[in-house]
Amino acid sequence: MDLPVADPGPVRTESELVQCPYCDSEAMHKLAQFLLPGLAAVCVDSTTGDLFRSPSAVAVDLRKEMVDHITQKSETFIADALIESEANQNPENEMPDDPYEIVSIFMDDLSSTKRNIIGHVSGWLLSDSRDDKIDDFVQEMEMTKFWPLERREAIAEILLKNVDLKTKFHCPEKYENEERLADHKAQCSFRPVTCPNEGCRAKVSVRCMQDHDAACLFKIIQCEQNCEKHLLRRDMDRHCVTVCAMRPMKCPFGCDSSFPESNLGEHCSESLQLHLLKVLQAIHKKGFTADQLKDRALQLEKSDDHGKLAKARDARSLTNIVKDLEAKMKSSS
Repeated sequence: MDLPVADPGPVRTESELVQCPYCDSEAMHKLAQFLLPGLAAVCVDSTTGDLFRSPSAVAVDLRKEMVDHITQKSETFIADALIESEANQNPENEMPDDPYEIVSIFMDDLSSTKRNIIGHVSGWLLSDSRDDKIDDFVQEMEMTKFWPLERREAIAEILLKNVDLKTKFHCPEKYENEERLADHKAQCSFRPVTCPNEGCRAKVSVRCMQDHDAACLFKIIQCEQNCEKHLLRRDMDRHCVTVCAMRPMKCPFGCDSSFPESNLGEHCSESLQLHLLKVLQAIHKKGFTADQLKDRALQLEKSDDHGKLAKARDARSLTNIVKDLEAKMKSSS
């Protein structure tokens, strides 16, 4: 006799499954930033040579048209890509999988339909004048908050999920009910978390946090030149060039040595004889032979009771000390 089997209940079809909503936060943010220059290009191209319309005059209508266009294109992208992949076996003609490149193609398609005779001239498309006008209009839209970032991110999230053929940038998991989905979301590698570094407001997917942390400008790290300081990554370049005790420097006396700035005193003490010879040669020019210069250097060291010579940190200060010592040596002889 067969044992009774519990009724599993109705089975959900693929369309009825509940999909995880998470995607790569940084990729979504980057794509959202990408949309503004795309809209600016469409507006500039559609009004180039038009004396009665400016990019700002057509921005509202073209924004809606562009969003509708790229959204519709994105919805059929994966199906179109699979069909084309089956039809075309040449690996060199593979469909792109970079979401920024894909959306850029969608926006360029729309922009090409808006260009007048001037816009279709290849020289205009590659000119600095066009790029400058696009940049200027991007700045204008940013200043007027024409298309806020949060609204662009909502569209970017939809686009990212639609064109992510290899699910690199969004979670593809689907579940039969909200309870199972909630269990998954608690451990989903795409779930967004806030960067723990103080001052950084970035929200990053868990799977990308390590890469973000390795480049976060608000991360406190040790000096790259191994001084004792710990500072924000964003301040590192300025620190290393301006105030770091370990920043490399060349000998101020003109010898070929190079060393960390903190070792300047040690170098000046160890190379005092060489520095003295250079200064004496400059002072006396051709009046002394090489042997006479060496003898004079030894005399100066012996007469330097307070160690002033070794404390000199540049050629000018050493020259003044040498002249003072020579004057005293001359007056006492």
